[in-house]
Amino acid sequence: MSSLRKCIGLFGTCGTSTFRKKLFIPKYENLGMNYFNPQVDNWDPNCAVLEAQHLAEDSIILFPITSETYGMGSLSEIGFSLLHALRLNGDRDLVVLIDQHLDDELMQNEILAKESLRARRLVLEHSLKLKLSGFYVVKTLLAMLNLSIELFNQQTQKISIKEKYSYKIS
Repeated sequence: MSSLRKCIGLFGTCGTSTFRKKLFIPKYENLGMNYFNPQVDNWDPNCAVLEAQHLAEDSIILFPITSETYGMGSLSEIGFSLLHALRLNGDRDLVVLIDQHLDDELMQNEILAKESLRARRLVLEHSLKLKLSGFYVVKTLLAMLNLSIELFNQQTQKISIKEKYSYKIS
């Protein structure tokens, strides 16, 4: 646990989405919780380095795929996020949300809409079959927020217990 950054990575849907600023960030700041927001106004390739670092080191990774975008990039990222979050360090938590519908304006492009809905369903079904400690699939952003706070608090308690009882050389 000590090699991880005690931080919640807010990955998933970006673009014009406001779920981070409206729901998650105010709550985290109010509670004094560390978070990483990859959604920036002027993304450039240097941002990928920071994102990859947080994906590899943050103790909690959130991956909501909302109805606001087709989500093809985010859907494809879930697989290697799972690998990083759980396989490389079992003390990490990954929380996934995959909306099973698209906003009306996205339905105008039938080909992209059909592919997005198909990919969402496939990723969701495969995710629901996984029985891994530290991997959660939720239905709503509010459930994701509440779970992330609970996981953050559990990790804080776990770190405290390890520090209290771990063997130390004097």
